[in-house]
Amino acid sequence: MALDRRTLLADSAIDVLADEGIRGLTHRAVDRKAAMPPGTTSAYFRTRAALLTALVTRLVQLDQAELQAMPEELPPLRTVEELVNGMALLTRQRLTGEGRRRSLARYACAVESVRDPELREILLPRENAGREAVRLFLAAHGVTDVENRTHTLLSCIDGLVFDGLVSGGEVPREALEGLVVAALR
Repeated sequence: MALDRRTLLADSAIDVLADEGIRGLTHRAVDRKAAMPPGTTSAYFRTRAALLTALVTRLVQLDQAELQAMPEELPPLRTVEELVNGMALLTRQRLTGEGRRRSLARYACAVESVRDPELREILLPRENAGREAVRLFLAAHGVTDVENRTHTLLSCIDGLVFDGLVSGGEVPREALEGLVVAALR
């Protein structure tokens, strides 16, 4: 299925951001990445803010689709080992291939969102099947403050992904196991 032009431009903007960073994100750079005539991106997204909003919206769509599909790849999460396996899969996806590129773009946008409430609102964590699986796992194991523990656990995993991006490493399985054990205390 062919992407509509706005989606193609937003995907190209994600690529530019991943390759060149926030300072390299220009309308012209997106035109080049999308193999479109000069001025195409600015015709669809008149301002840099509009381009960033489209980029972040698309990034969230792609992330949500990935997270919604994850439980289909995993068995129900009943044991610590099963939850850790799911987290290991997610962190590998976020640190390799297209997932790595989206992670680089996501963190650049997160920094921008500090000064832009509209971007921040788009980037806020969303409900998805992955978050719900963690919530259900913690509740089934008797955790009383499920919402806060889910948020803390997923925020810590996000931090490990960030560290993996910066260091070029992987997320150690032991770190994931430690986080789950801590969340269950």
